[in-house]
Amino acid sequence: MSVHDFTVTTADRSERSLGDYAGKVLLIVNVASKCGLTPQYEGLQALYRELQPRGLEILGFPCNQFLEQEPGTDEEIQEFCRTTYDVTFPVFSKIDVNGPSAHPLYTYLRSEAPGDFGPDHGFLYDFIAKTFPDRIGTDEVKWNFTKFLADQDGKVIRRYEPPVTADQIRPDLEALLG
Repeated sequence: MSVHDFTVTTADRSERSLGDYAGKVLLIVNVASKCGLTPQYEGLQALYRELQPRGLEILGFPCNQFLEQEPGTDEEIQEFCRTTYDVTFPVFSKIDVNGPSAHPLYTYLRSEAPGDFGPDHGFLYDFIAKTFPDRIGTDEVKWNFTKFLADQDGKVIRRYEPPVTADQIRPDLEALLG
C-alpha cells in the first residue's frame, strides 16, 4: 500500500486519485486559514514555486478539527488561499484527519509516520498538552500544518510536526528530488 492508493475529493467536489501523482515527491499538509500557523502558507507556496518543476507536489487538506480554525466552505477556503497567499498548489475539500470520520488517507499517513512532539517543543506543545492531553503520545495529528513527506513511489518517509517550517523541510525535499 502507498499514498497512491487513495482517492481524495477536490474543492470542486470531483474525485482525484493520488496515483495521478506517481513519480512526484509529495508534501501532504493539513491546513487552516484562522490559525496562528496560517502564515506557513507563504513558505509552502515559495517552496512549491521553486521545486514543483523538479517534481514536488504540495497537497493541502483543510481541516476544522483544531478549535474550528477552518470554518469556511471549500469555495471560501479556495478564495482565501488565492487572494491572501497566492496559493497555486492543490488545496482539496475539507476533511477530518483524526477520529472515526478521519479520511482514510490520514489514517494511513498516521499509521506510517506516527510522530509526536517529543518531550518539549515550546508553546504549541504546552498548549496541546494542556488543552488536548489525550493527543500526546498518540499517532493523531496534533494540530494544523502537520506535514507528511512521501517519495516518488508514494512511500511515507517522514512526518513533521506543526512548528516545522517549509525551509526546515527543504533539505529532505532536495535529497528526494535529487
